[in-house]
Amino acid sequence: LVTDAMSERVVGQIGNLSESGMLLIASETLVDDALYQLQFVLPDQKGKSTSVEVGAHLLWIDRASAPGQAWVGFRFIAASAQCMERVRHWIEMPGGQYE
Repeated sequence: LVTDAMSERVVGQIGNLSESGMLLIASETLVDDALYQLQFVLPDQKGKSTSVEVGAHLLWIDRASAPGQAWVGFRFIAASAQCMERVRHWIEMPGGQYE
């Protein structure tokens, strides 16, 4: 789940995640070309759930086939080194690479 850190509301679920951004399956209405402070949880190196917070720019929105949902593309614009390390670790975990 992904939460808007400013409103503390769940805005959707991660559909895809990279070091530079994410695809969000949004369940809330979001504003195109807006800036957001987003939070989500990823496992750390020991498997413990840890919070990640990123500043993100909403690049595009496309309606999903499910009512009330949309595909949303975000580009990360600000994150601490520790948060980005958590993202990199998650990407490099087994199953993170596809051919």
